[in-house]
Formats: sequence, structure tokens, C-alpha cells
Amino acid sequence: MALKHKKYVYVKRSDGAYIKVRVLKSREEEEDKYIVTGPKVSKPPATATVINEENIPEAVRKKLYEI
Repeated sequence: MALKHKKYVYVKRSDGAYIKVRVLKSREEEEDKYIVTGPKVSKPPATATVINEENIPEAVRKKLYEI
């Protein structure tokens, strides 16, 4: 699965799972910038950008664990 032009990143949760997240570059506020879209996977694609959950806002972190 290809990730287009850094629009999507994978966020590593504390339990070791990865969640696909859409990053909107045009948004100013941090909470509106991230949209949790994808499935929970155990291994992200080799070409994916992976960030830790500590680097995203608290409101988005809660949505990561709803999947």
C-alpha cells in the first residue's frame, strides 16, 4: 500500500500497534490537523513515516485507542 506525498503517517501506540493517520497540512490547530483513518496493523509499510504517539495532541491520542 503506497502512502501518497506524506499525506498519511503511521502512529506507534504504546502497545506496539500502528494506526494510519491522515495529516492535513493546511490546518492551523493541532487537533484538527490529524484524522485517524486506518486500520490497526502490527507492522507498517516499509515506505511509511512512523511517529510516536507522544508527538500528537492528547485529543487525537484518545481516538487512536478507539480502533
